[in-house]
Amino acid sequence: MIDDVDPFIGTAATDLPPRDGVAATWWWPKPQVGNTHPGATHPFGMVSALAHSGAYPTGYGIHDISTEGRPRALFDQPTATGLTHFHQSGTGAIRKYYGYQRVTPMLGPLDDLGTRFALRHERAEPGYYAVTLDSGIRCELTVGPRSAVHRYTFPACDDARIVVDASFGGLDIAHGRTVPTSARLAVDTPHDAWTDVVMEGVPLACHVSLDGPPTWRAALWYDRRLMQGGSRLEFSSIRHTTLRPFGLVFRGPTSAGQTIEVHLGFSLRGPERAAANLAADRERAWDFDQRRRATRNVWKDELSAIRVDGGSEERRTVFATALYHSMLKPSFAADESPFWPQDGPFVFDVSTMWDIYKTQLPLLTLLAPERAVELANALLSVCEMEGNLPIGYRMARGADRFSRQASSLAHLFFADLAELDVGGIDWEWALVLLQQDLRRGHGEELLERGTTEPITHVLDLAQAHHATARIARRVGDDRLADQLDVRAGWWRRAFGDDGRLRDSTFYEGGKANYAHRLLHDMAGRIAVGGGDAVMLAELDRFFGFDAEPVKQLGVDPPADELAAGYALERFEGLNNEPDMEAPWAYHHLGRPDRTDELVHAIREQMFGPGPGGLPGNDDSGGLSSWYVWASLGMFPVAGQSLVLLGPPAFERIEMRTATRALRIETTGFSEPDRDRPTPHVCAVELDGRPLDRLWLHTRELVRAERLVLHLGDRPLAGRRPPSWTSTAVRDPNPSDHPHPSEETQP
Repeated sequence: MIDDVDPFIGTAATDLPPRDGVAATWWWPKPQVGNTHPGATHPFGMVSALAHSGAYPTGYGIHDISTEGRPRALFDQPTATGLTHFHQSGTGAIRKYYGYQRVTPMLGPLDDLGTRFALRHERAEPGYYAVTLDSGIRCELTVGPRSAVHRYTFPACDDARIVVDASFGGLDIAHGRTVPTSARLAVDTPHDAWTDVVMEGVPLACHVSLDGPPTWRAALWYDRRLMQGGSRLEFSSIRHTTLRPFGLVFRGPTSAGQTIEVHLGFSLRGPERAAANLAADRERAWDFDQRRRATRNVWKDELSAIRVDGGSEERRTVFATALYHSMLKPSFAADESPFWPQDGPFVFDVSTMWDIYKTQLPLLTLLAPERAVELANALLSVCEMEGNLPIGYRMARGADRFSRQASSLAHLFFADLAELDVGGIDWEWALVLLQQDLRRGHGEELLERGTTEPITHVLDLAQAHHATARIARRVGDDRLADQLDVRAGWWRRAFGDDGRLRDSTFYEGGKANYAHRLLHDMAGRIAVGGGDAVMLAELDRFFGFDAEPVKQLGVDPPADELAAGYALERFEGLNNEPDMEAPWAYHHLGRPDRTDELVHAIREQMFGPGPGGLPGNDDSGGLSSWYVWASLGMFPVAGQSLVLLGPPAFERIEMRTATRALRIETTGFSEPDRDRPTPHVCAVELDGRPLDRLWLHTRELVRAERLVLHLGDRPLAGRRPPSWTSTAVRDPNPSDHPHPSEETQP
């Protein structure tokens, strides 16, 4: 699987073959670019490293900031001013772009620092990135969990240099440059130095060690001038108007083809911890080649969680890369929180909870439950220390940021973890914090006024109350669960008498995009919407069945073109995250054939190989995780511990779940093709037992060893997925929630 990964997928503007059929009717308002990067990474690691151009939003590539349509080019070719560390993956405008500790190999003077080099002969694989600069210097990068290793192959030079700019950070876009507020840096030995810089509230420390000949020496520099004889610099207060660049440099002669290595250890808790982190990573892998192999082996193990048989080389590449992208974020950094004194789990770059809670977090829970538990405990620590469960959490503190996007989404993640009973979480402590979080921000307004704006927060909070009620019952607090269940029924307040979502402001997308999310009470939602026939017709209109093809936005789309597109109230083809689960709403109407047709069209026409292979922002792996689930023939319903079933993209699949290995097999399989009729699941067997439904409880999935999907022309007309109802406080549908002694018994 690791050899199928192409880290360049998603790094360029969307470049897919023209859509046809129903896919041609989907209108895409958001930027048509994946916003990924090909840099060296470690699974869920703290550090990444890659060539830095200053482009939006990762620092790699050529694009300017964009919010709608095709992105405008910032540069006419791939360039770099050096190689930086810490990068987002697939995000949009979150105003935290990192790109710290720029390292630049040079043959000229410090005055040339910041000169743009064209990138040549780029290469990338999991854990490794390489590029040749105009100067002829070959740059190779690899990373450990908390370190990075650079290897430079120089031409012959009497005074070669490796320059570390400790003052550098951010992007070359409007208001995108990061300015440090304070800094310390020092040279300890001719081959060892350290920096400790506060960037946008982030105290980032770095220990730098040169692995090179004794003729090389370290020195400090300020304002592009060497500090002769100085071994320490300190700046207590820096402003935009007073900033002059500063850093350290290693310099010495090189012969043609000579390699020099630079090792960097990072910490958010000071230079001593940075040195310790580097030493710990080097104990496992001393030099560049050892580090590269060690990181590759970790990636190999992580990616082996899912194995697929069959499929074209192109399909395997897209799938393997999607799985890879799903394992980049969040960044796990245990014992590294700079904002509270005690050690313990800590994460950052939970940048887009409103994306990842639907697809990436359920995938993490399924494949790596121990890591999901660590994430859960880290989120609880953030909540206890800062007062909120994060909607987004970057390297700098601020759990209440991004509150306009959504409310209380982490509750759904916790409910799914509680259902699996994986251990490692103090659920009584968690319940206290989850309940408190429901009473903050939009939640407080909902409790006081009975509603809140934007209206989508009513849906978020109702689902969060339902999820928290499930956890309350797990710990035996039925009284609290009853109270929460009442508020879980308040989702109805978001809809008017006409059965449509009330008018409001909407973040990314419009009323129709948010109206078709999978609620915990889909039976009630269908009833409010007018019943099966009315909802079916509404969904068909939303997805553009029998509609005319649409024209996609170009660069800098005019206002009237945007207004006309939004007026369509149309599915956005996974270019936008509110639509991720919408195709699966047909399962609740007994029309899985419609879901199959839509998922097939998305999978075959909205994803592809190459840099332009993603239809929109990957959003920290949320979009890629959708593709992984769709290729498995599944979709997880967050907060409900449900997995909906459909036809997979591969004939045979093996998954390493929380408790055992699961084999997914098919009969009647044929290689998916956009010009071939969509197959359907016409029968299901789980561990030899036939099922009369196209859904599983997650606990069934993780206990199973063999799932057989029989494919054919007629979809299984079985039981609809379970739906909680606000008219019952206890289990509303006991037959759909079997006890261990019934059909879920392993």
